Amino acid sequence: MALLTEPASAPAAVAEKSARAPNIVAAATRVALPGRRHITIPAIDLSGEANPADFKRHVVLAGGTAQADWQHPHMLLMPDGHTLFAVWTRGHGGTCGPLKRSDDAGLTWSGLLDVPENWPTARNCPTIHRLVDPQGKVRLLVFALGNNGSFVRSISEDDGRTWSPMTPAGFKGVVPPMTVLPVAGGKKLLTWTHDSGRILNVLQCESLDGGLTWSKPTQPIDKRRFPNAFPCEPEVIRSPDGKQLLMLMRENNRRYNALFAVSDDEGRHWSQPRELPAALTGDRHTAVYAADGRLVVMFRDRRPVPRGEANHEKGGMPVWGSGKTTVWVGRYEDILADRQGQYLVRVLGYGGYGKLARLPNGSLLGITYCVYRPKGEERSSIVSTRFKLEETDAMLAGSRQRAGPGAAQRPVAEGKEEEAQAGKEP
Repeated sequence: MALLTEPASAPAAVAEKSARAPNIVAAATRVALPGRRHITIPAIDLSGEANPADFKRHVVLAGGTAQADWQHPHMLLMPDGHTLFAVWTRGHGGTCGPLKRSDDAGLTWSGLLDVPENWPTARNCPTIHRLVDPQGKVRLLVFALGNNGSFVRSISEDDGRTWSPMTPAGFKGVVPPMTVLPVAGGKKLLTWTHDSGRILNVLQCESLDGGLTWSKPTQPIDKRRFPNAFPCEPEVIRSPDGKQLLMLMRENNRRYNALFAVSDDEGRHWSQPRELPAALTGDRHTAVYAADGRLVVMFRDRRPVPRGEANHEKGGMPVWGSGKTTVWVGRYEDILADRQGQYLVRVLGYGGYGKLARLPNGSLLGITYCVYRPKGEERSSIVSTRFKLEETDAMLAGSRQRAGPGAAQRPVAEGKEEEAQAGKEP
């Protein structure tokens, strides 16, 4: 029943803690940084740290040990709604090879599937996509990074039963593309990555043949408003009416919140980037729509940490966020209107590189890596978790009823957010 966040030495806060459900991390948090650095929405914990019953939500695809370190998973949900594929790496940015399949929407997973022997020559955050060419031919593609700084890809033309060796994909970048999006009525595919070097920026490529070949990359994001920003790891999703593209970007120089831009002409032109709310500040965003139309975004938490918190500064540089795998719940319009959204959900521990999918029954299924239930020298595991918004809505509503009118919107005292957080990081 422990609450993870509370104002210290405040009698009213103690009473409020006892009135909350065990999953409610905080009514709201406020960081002691000006303006856009504030977080003012509630947070819920489903990681198992606040309520051990939430461990039942988790499925371990690959358990870490002192010798085995599994990281950077990505996942594909097939159109049948229950077949899934997951790929990941050995170690941080390490070699490819692990591939598993689930036939029951992620409740159980196969053993490691056979892959061509040159897959381990590729590395760094593989991603898996189902792509359709203009003639209707369907292929599954796994993208990864080759040894020369260019992307490579493996192709399956039989729904993942067999795979080709890794061969050059025809374009360069750092992190393999997380989004591949059809535009122009399916006649063209767009994808995004980011460049290498000291100063990062987003790259965009297009394909006219279902992802077999790609154009020369362009830099679609004009950084003049944020000259010191390092935008990277872009995720792109359509607006609910399908008329606009929204790009969410990690800001890797840690000078600003995470960034976003929009396109109203199918990616030909993009707006000037803007800062996302603090509640969406983090890395490696992955977004889906819930059944009721709300936007749900999973990411690694990198919001600003308040001054006065333990280890706020190291070597003169601010420490950002918990690194926990976090889900933001809100609406598409919240982002455009610079609103914080509805609430946050901590779903797993440190990690956040992963993928989110919506299952036919409305459940949200996320996959990531983390040091799971750490014991001794255990290293990162690949873990999935699932929940429904009806559950988290009810938790939040119940907490508000128990705490009394307005209590769920009361900000936590500055400088006391997530006690001793830095000491808990693996």
